[in-house]
Amino acid sequence: MKKYKEIIYQYETIFDPNGAGYTVTVPKLPGLVTEGDNLRGAREMAKDAIRCYLEALLKDRKTPFAKSHREHIRITI
Repeated sequence: MKKYKEIIYQYETIFDPNGAGYTVTVPKLPGLVTEGDNLRGAREMAKDAIRCYLEALLKDRKTPFAKSHREHIRITI
């Protein structure tokens, strides 16, 4: 059985009401913008967008993550 060490990265996430729901940005992840019809939906969209953003960084090998932790991305908002 392999042992894995979990590292949790935290990102400030901004939920801005836009009249039709919420626009979500993450200042430390340039270009990441998503939205949701309500706060719950916006949180789910944010988690998915952050995960996709980080996975793209891993794929392009432009990441500060340690090599042994590249397979374990968990997003909590």
